Amino acid sequence: MRTRSEKVTTSSPTVFTAQTLIVSGITWAVLALLFFLLFSTIPAGDEGRPLWYSIGTFVFGLVANVGAGILCLRNWRSPQVVSGRTVWLAIGIGMLSYAIGDLLFGCWELVWGLDPDVSLGDMFYLLTYICLGWGMVLAVVSKRLNLEKWQWAVLIGIAAAGIALAVWLSISPEGVEMTTATTEALTADVAEVANSAPAFIETIDNTLSNYAYYVGLFYVVADVFLLIIATALLLAFWGGRFSQSWQMIAAGTFSLYIADMWFKYAERLADYQSGSLLEVFWVFSPVLFGIGAVLEYHISTRSRQGRRRRGGAAAAAADS
Repeated sequence: MRTRSEKVTTSSPTVFTAQTLIVSGITWAVLALLFFLLFSTIPAGDEGRPLWYSIGTFVFGLVANVGAGILCLRNWRSPQVVSGRTVWLAIGIGMLSYAIGDLLFGCWELVWGLDPDVSLGDMFYLLTYICLGWGMVLAVVSKRLNLEKWQWAVLIGIAAAGIALAVWLSISPEGVEMTTATTEALTADVAEVANSAPAFIETIDNTLSNYAYYVGLFYVVADVFLLIIATALLLAFWGGRFSQSWQMIAAGTFSLYIADMWFKYAERLADYQSGSLLEVFWVFSPVLFGIGAVLEYHISTRSRQGRRRRGGAAAAAADS
């Protein structure tokens, strides 16, 4: 016989069901895509994108990362989650760190009118990659990776392609020349608008710009590493009970790689301005991480509840 507390727990409704959260994430991603599709193109004769558009892209990314972080930390707090609580703690910290990075970068770009090579937000972006790598490696280790020959071939092929693209974008002579031209242009732009930034922010900005090469190199290496780990996760969980959740995590990592590689390519363009269409993948990435967290939580708790019901039914049958 169930206790009163069990009855309340099983009968109490909640608006945050798995279906509601997944639909909300998909809706947010679709709205972001429509926003980018409709307004990312710079009209002929305009110097750039309007401020409201930049704020809109900022809000879409910030909300997605905060939501994904909360959902991942919910998995961490649940003793029922199967993939390991530490895995979701690391991913959750990574998502929230990215949100903090967005806040700081938004201050640099939208509040103070700076266009930095490196901002304080990059400290939290770097933490994001470290935490995501940590969590995904733990997931792979717990799975005891044992791939078939065709899976190893897929993994090696994707790794080779990812490394080749990253190297081409990083050391291409054309890219170096265009990056130099872009840096000179941005320096001139910053000189015009820097009077809106406090003096100590200008000092920090000038100091951090000295580390732009090393930060950029870290991003490239981290992107390739996450791409390889995400592919390994996708193959390791292929066809399992929890394959759907880790398919979403892998897709979120691929989206992050696409957005980062596009931005790396865009640095070659002298007249590039942030907010282009492919940057919508920076919104897709946390949305997919959040959906993966919801699926993992739903399957884990449903499986545990199913075992409890079967145990209770067996006990009732024995008593009768």
